[in-house]
Amino acid sequence: MKESGDVPVKDMKDHKDYASYFQSTYQPPSLKDAKKRGKEAVKILKDYDLEEDLKRIGVGKKFYIRTYGCQMNEHDTEVMAGIFTEMGYEPTTDVQEANVILLNTCAIRENAENKVFGELGHLKPLKLEKPDLLIGVCGCMSQEESVVTKILQTYDQVDMIFGTHNIHRLPQIIKEAYLSKEMVVEVWSKEGDIVENLPRVRKGNIQGWVNIMYGCDKFCTYCIVPYTRGKERSRRPEDIIEEVRHLARNGYQEVTLLGQNVNAYGKDFEDMEYGLGDLMDEMRKIDIPRVRFTTSHPRDFDDHLIEVLAKGGNLVEHIHLPVQHGNSEILKLMARKYTREHYMELVGKIKQAIPHAALTTDIIVGFPNETEEQFEETLSLVKEVQYDAAYTFIYSPREGTPAAKMIDNVPLEVKKERLQRLNATLNEISLSKNEAYIDSVVEVLVEGESKKNPDVLTGHTSSNKVVNFRGPKHLIGTIVKVHVTDAKTWTLRGNLLEETAGVIEG
Repeated sequence: MKESGDVPVKDMKDHKDYASYFQSTYQPPSLKDAKKRGKEAVKILKDYDLEEDLKRIGVGKKFYIRTYGCQMNEHDTEVMAGIFTEMGYEPTTDVQEANVILLNTCAIRENAENKVFGELGHLKPLKLEKPDLLIGVCGCMSQEESVVTKILQTYDQVDMIFGTHNIHRLPQIIKEAYLSKEMVVEVWSKEGDIVENLPRVRKGNIQGWVNIMYGCDKFCTYCIVPYTRGKERSRRPEDIIEEVRHLARNGYQEVTLLGQNVNAYGKDFEDMEYGLGDLMDEMRKIDIPRVRFTTSHPRDFDDHLIEVLAKGGNLVEHIHLPVQHGNSEILKLMARKYTREHYMELVGKIKQAIPHAALTTDIIVGFPNETEEQFEETLSLVKEVQYDAAYTFIYSPREGTPAAKMIDNVPLEVKKERLQRLNATLNEISLSKNEAYIDSVVEVLVEGESKKNPDVLTGHTSSNKVVNFRGPKHLIGTIVKVHVTDAKTWTLRGNLLEETAGVIEG
């Protein structure tokens, strides 16, 4: 659905009103409009098929995709790589060789956007050198009107922009970009249908990412995701189960179930009651050593899910449970829809049912109106929960979110100082947690060579601890036993036990 207007794209720089460009394809983020959900039924499509004239369009050409942000974007990249391959393209890791370059973008933080704009600047000389090169911007940034407007105004080296809801339209977008000398913009504000039979080229054959749902309905005041990814919509369980079984048949050792709000899975089903707990129970029956999921929301973490996870087996004991803040008033400002007390009650239930659970989290410091006392409540929560690790962030406003309208009244120096104190506390706890592993034997999924030393292998335990050890390369892709001899803040080090020559069932 290319925009057809009276003003050609190449002439648009002379016009101040860029809004006309979005009349039929795009609506800017709006909390009011975005909350009007459920009006349009989401279709599950299984009839994806590449048109004959598109099957050889990429023969003799190469594609390059640079991915920013979360695992969901990595998953989207795998799908786009599959589509490119079906069109005859070959992958490359060298932009100089590429005939098509895609930047699969993240909108969650301003810094991520700045990296993309910087990369577009770097690509301009290459475009001048190779006029037939196609450059595209896709992913979450493409769903923001301010971003698309900026690209139209400033980056005329870009040939195509498309969003998160129409990745399956990539072949048609590529074709149009080749035929048209104007920028092709296809950004749908519609939530998006679920297209089941898209091709995919996965990274490696050890760990697989399986999307079980799309979108988010939580509308945390600081987060752009509900606007860029649309409403919550779940894949049918039979399609997910078959995809995981396929990975198991192909020798994958670990699967991560993905969703922007993964434990809201199934809440949109109208014909049955079926949630993440039910799905995880089915995962236990599949012959694959490890199954994880991310990212969960504390409000949707129900007792049935805890009960199923407590059964163990191939369900790992690592749970990522973003808290964001330790003070109930700030949590209310964030629209997290739970209190500190509710969160701590949930943590207590998890630890009681799964005593060896490894909990990790996300925390924001310096949210508008955060006082020193409120920040100290975050510190006290961290000490009480004893997280194994955490992703910590300084708050920065995202245009289009409700929080962006709040006064950002915590000085940057204060934010930085609080972040340092938070990280110091977390590092101390993480080191203590890791030191408890010394002289124990852990099972490690060997993922590859260490980036720092090719003679050292690296992998993760089921509790998501990174373990480095020396061993032969043929162990990559297997689960081995390692005797832990040393612990650092973020990693463990150990010696391979001689009897582990093959895969150990997890």
